[in-house]
Amino acid sequence: MKESPTILIAPDSFKESLSARKVCLAIQRGMQKVYPEAAFILSPMADGGEGTLDAVVMSAGGVKKQLNVRDPLGRSVLAHYGIIEASKTGIIEMATASGLELLKLSERDPAIASTYGTGQLIKQCLADGMRTILIGVGGSATNDGGRGMAEALGIRFLDRNGQLLPNGVSSLRQLAKIDVSKLDPRVAETTFIIATDVDNPLCGPYGASVVFGPQKGADKKLVQELDNALHQYGELIRQNLGKDVLSLKGAGAAGGLAAGLVAFTNATIKNGAEIVMTYTDLAEKMQQADLCLTGEGKLDDQSKAGKVPVAVASLAARYDVPVIALAGSITAENAALYQEGFTSVFSIQSGVTELETAMQQTDANLERASENIARILRL
Repeated sequence: MKESPTILIAPDSFKESLSARKVCLAIQRGMQKVYPEAAFILSPMADGGEGTLDAVVMSAGGVKKQLNVRDPLGRSVLAHYGIIEASKTGIIEMATASGLELLKLSERDPAIASTYGTGQLIKQCLADGMRTILIGVGGSATNDGGRGMAEALGIRFLDRNGQLLPNGVSSLRQLAKIDVSKLDPRVAETTFIIATDVDNPLCGPYGASVVFGPQKGADKKLVQELDNALHQYGELIRQNLGKDVLSLKGAGAAGGLAAGLVAFTNATIKNGAEIVMTYTDLAEKMQQADLCLTGEGKLDDQSKAGKVPVAVASLAARYDVPVIALAGSITAENAALYQEGFTSVFSIQSGVTELETAMQQTDANLERASENIARILRL
């Protein structure tokens, strides 16, 4: 590598440890010890989950705003969203309103958790004049198919007697009609983009309830009830609205919020990492770089399914930029990772350490590992 290289740092967050921006700074500190003359381009990344709001707003010159909304259990919580005035784009990270992070372990209950607060954020973006809304759907506490979001926008869910369904996902088993007559008219004038890193369907063995329900507090019995309810929901969406969300790839994201957005808006589901790369102009930054460093907390077989490091490596390959990945742990085969475009991959751990301790040391470990990589490159 040349004496005064341009180094692009574009990692995801290390979940529950460091934000993507802090990961960038730790890597930069390590590299600067060996390459003090280098030019650094810091580009925190995300895949639709944690960090999406900050990554897009910071790169696109937007501003963050806040709004009191309902949390998954109906309590008031201060949530954040972003607006990019120049392009009339709103940025929502649904977890700030409807995320698992808002609940204690004992409070997790996907039978009653609602996406209503996410709908309130959408409504506020509409009121702010945004006509494109990007919604990152990672980290949800919900399994309501986006019902709460839809209710916040004016949609009514009725039983066979024309009565409003009671709260709770299970009541969707009694769903007989979806009344969209009072849907906020601004929705039709707005483009919705769903950013996600999963492609699970709404229902079935790989659906929202079965795959993600247990981590949100569902036991086996409740998982089946939730799956049945979402299947009824999907059938009524097809009958009432002519949209087949039951066979839609990715509809199960965020407990089916993706299905609800597709059903009630003109939303399209897209790979979250690629969407964030577009909004952050990562291709332009990559063309300036002599080296790229990326990473996330864990590189595993799931990383190949649209996660940030693989998306960054794929982009780097287009411009013949070497790319190095750093991770807290690496369980995927190196050969498989190299096939994805990585020049090399490194674990930041220096020895056997308990997970809690390792997470507390992430900042220092990233800095040390980056310095070691830089010393090899300096040779």
